[in-house]
Amino acid sequence: MTDPAPIYYTTANGAPVPNDDASITAGRNGPLTLDNWRLFEKLAHFNREQIPERVVHARGSAAFGTFRLTRDLSDLTIADFLRGADTETPVALRFSTVAGGQDSADNIRDVRGFAVKFYTHEGNFDLVGNNTPVFFIREPSKFPDFIHTQKKDPRTNLPSQQNQWEFWANHPQSFHQVTILKSDRGMPYSYRTMHGFGSHTLSLYNDAGQRVWVKWHFKTNQGIRNMTPEEAQSLPVNHHQADLFNHIERGDFPSWTVKLQVMTEEQARGYRINPFDLTKVWSQADFPLIEIGQLELNRNPDNYFAEVEQLAFSPSNFVPGVSASPDRVLQSRLWSYADAHRYRLTVNYQQIPVNQPRCPVRNYQRDGFMAGTRRDEGEGGQYSRTNFYPNDRMSQGAPVPRAAVSEPPMPLEENAWVGYYDNTDEDNFSQAGDLYRLFDEGERERLTSTIAHDLTEVDESVRARIIIQCHSADQDYGARVEHHLKVLLNR
Repeated sequence: MTDPAPIYYTTANGAPVPNDDASITAGRNGPLTLDNWRLFEKLAHFNREQIPERVVHARGSAAFGTFRLTRDLSDLTIADFLRGADTETPVALRFSTVAGGQDSADNIRDVRGFAVKFYTHEGNFDLVGNNTPVFFIREPSKFPDFIHTQKKDPRTNLPSQQNQWEFWANHPQSFHQVTILKSDRGMPYSYRTMHGFGSHTLSLYNDAGQRVWVKWHFKTNQGIRNMTPEEAQSLPVNHHQADLFNHIERGDFPSWTVKLQVMTEEQARGYRINPFDLTKVWSQADFPLIEIGQLELNRNPDNYFAEVEQLAFSPSNFVPGVSASPDRVLQSRLWSYADAHRYRLTVNYQQIPVNQPRCPVRNYQRDGFMAGTRRDEGEGGQYSRTNFYPNDRMSQGAPVPRAAVSEPPMPLEENAWVGYYDNTDEDNFSQAGDLYRLFDEGERERLTSTIAHDLTEVDESVRARIIIQCHSADQDYGARVEHHLKVLLNR
């Protein structure tokens, strides 16, 4: 049996490397010479290996798999991946912590990102959510302020409980999400054992021009499992990454049951809450979960940097049949997420293989940093025979719009006036109270003791406002936090 032919190590231009254990020098003990181009290429590339980390969701893991539709949704949408039972669509799913950088640990109390990229036949659809159905804000201008408080203090370069709780004390709209974060749900044992949510209200529209509002839910088939603070300290700091990778590597593929809540435009107009408020959930008694499919992860990345660090999600990545809603935080993210990727990965980030659609891309965008020359079915992709529209080559195959996929008009309030509308006091506590009353005795004790422990590190003014918020959600909630705090402060 003959040995296989060797695979030669090459430089970036494909030339074989004759020696990578020594540089060219002037004599045995002499200096380097300027013709060490292989060395200089290696060092120059090394200097540029790192790209800016994500401002949020910096530490994450991802895997690839399939979404299989089990319920035909042709009555609700023209989206090809949601039509025809047993339709399968390739997916990428990235999990992450939110606040910490790449140098942080997996096993921390934090919201977890849950972002799904569906590689459909008509483009990529990105569902960018979390493991919680709500978020801390409903006013998008507060997002940078909120994230700043979760990051390191600008003076100490350390995390600050004062900064975090001061923001929450001044923004009662956060209290529902704070209750989730400080409960057992704030520390999932693994990415496999937590639910995922689209969080935002999105819309689907059908071929009759009818629109419905939807919420996406991903229910783990592995069962919910959270960790205690003691477990978090005993497990490796990269536990979530290792757990996901190792289970997939040995063929124990994690999966989620995919469900939707569906609300008509008429129901939305008369619903008792604003259905586009990101700090609130829709009652499942009013809008039951409808099972539509299964999502399974069955392949690990081959190269973490190429397939995870460069994997980019944007809420503006819609496909025909799926669209936005008046959720104002969503609408701000339609722009901001894509802009973040243009900064991190260049304007042509969607030409990076892991972000490329699995269908032809034909438009009149041109050039820019890292522009490729992708070709689909004999066409020039972005680099078609002309760079403007309309043009005189449309009858010869130049790209033209497809009017049939137009979405129906978005409904607005009647006689709406453009201006600033303050929504800071729109029922910040009732759903947090409802959630608290769902918890068992143990969960209530752990939640309130966790909050009380945090409040020992903040000033009296912040404590007082947070305790008022707890009482506003449920009197028992507030009383327990006060009791735990008094015990801790009197030690």
